[in-house]
Amino acid sequence: MPEPGWLSLLPPLLAVVLAIWTRRVAWSLLAGIFLGWLILQDWRPWAALLATMRGLVGVLATWDNAAVVVFCGLVGSVIALTQRSGGVAGFVALAARRGRLGRRTGAQWGAMALGGMIFVETSISSLIVGAVFRPVFDRLRISREKLAYIADSTCAPVNLLIPLNAWGAFIIGLLAQTGVQRPVAVLVAAWPLQFYALLALLLVGVLLATGREYGPMRRAERRARDEGKILPDGARPMMAADVAGLESLDGLIPRARYLLAPVGVMMGLVPLALMVTGRGDLTAGSGATAVFAAVTAALLTAVVQNARRLGGREVAQVIWFGFRGMAPVMLLMALAFALGDVARALHTGEYVAGLAGAVAAPAFIPALFFLTSCVIAFATGTSWGTFAVMVPIAVPTAAALGLPVPLLVAAALGGGLFGDHCSPVSDTTIIASLAAACDHIDHVRTQLPYALTAAAAATLLYLAAGGLFA
Repeated sequence: MPEPGWLSLLPPLLAVVLAIWTRRVAWSLLAGIFLGWLILQDWRPWAALLATMRGLVGVLATWDNAAVVVFCGLVGSVIALTQRSGGVAGFVALAARRGRLGRRTGAQWGAMALGGMIFVETSISSLIVGAVFRPVFDRLRISREKLAYIADSTCAPVNLLIPLNAWGAFIIGLLAQTGVQRPVAVLVAAWPLQFYALLALLLVGVLLATGREYGPMRRAERRARDEGKILPDGARPMMAADVAGLESLDGLIPRARYLLAPVGVMMGLVPLALMVTGRGDLTAGSGATAVFAAVTAALLTAVVQNARRLGGREVAQVIWFGFRGMAPVMLLMALAFALGDVARALHTGEYVAGLAGAVAAPAFIPALFFLTSCVIAFATGTSWGTFAVMVPIAVPTAAALGLPVPLLVAAALGGGLFGDHCSPVSDTTIIASLAAACDHIDHVRTQLPYALTAAAAATLLYLAAGGLFA
């Protein structure tokens, strides 16, 4: 087929627009996937339909994708067991007794602090923050959208800034492939130039310190605080409501350890699994394998804790109940991966990057790289794909124009982060909605103004940096 050019933009844009307009994310993703294959199959509907079916099945043919999808289901099982065993209720009672965590401001600072301490994997970080603080936020009448925002805008930037995780390993590998002799040193030098990640974290802190909100988030917080509605009317929570609100078994004394033990195992095992799969090198480990092993170990921990307390039959039923409740999320993850495959087949990222290359003034290049990465990541919903496209372009461009390599690398990574954590078709955004058990489109709508604020400020800083180094 001929080079698709501008047509490569249509599938992800259709998915984004439909998702926001109809609030039906799964059907919107499917529409984008079908349109992509329709373009790739030279507008033959029957061939496009068959290719779409093959693409959906093929998503689960790779270990990384399958592990992440099943991981979501197992997380549901862990959450259900920690609730049924009284672990969540015990933690809520413990937090209420601990002063500040029992207050609105203190609970939000606690969620941000926990997200900042867990930098082994973005999905794990968000899910742990959600599992631990969702019942606390509900009790204090803090909206689910606010929890999703804090989890998303803390965990994703921290995981990029502290690259001892799968993201770090991937980026270091990309730098090495482009001929960079000391990729770790380049990544370290790019740290203070990660303007978007730093500003996103700063904005969360400023909002919590001042107690101010704006845009749709202000309305969400007023609704939760004044009306007691943690979710808006008509919301479709990413987690099944019966899973998110599962009560502890009658007669059990709530104990926080039945939540903290599985969560602790999950947190601790990810870096260990990265070390093992990387043969001693944390940065070379398999992120998918690490998170799958971590959640499996967490589930086994919860089973061992509760086998006697709940009984084998109850434990098995709760595990299946939690896994089944995550079916909509697992479907969305698979569809998001399939749309990413279509975008790669259409070379959407390369096309957008090529358009950006028309601007020749070196002073504008860092800001242009950042904005280009923003567009690619928002449209395709993948930071991995954006990094894969933009980092190999950033290194030679910096060398040719006499710009610092860490500056352009930081701009490319920051743009990938922006799109990945606020695009409605992003797996990271989906995970944040799942972690908070809120409506996915409500999360996107309430977070997007804050993400755009940080992105606008980052663009100005990249313009200033480009003028300084050009």
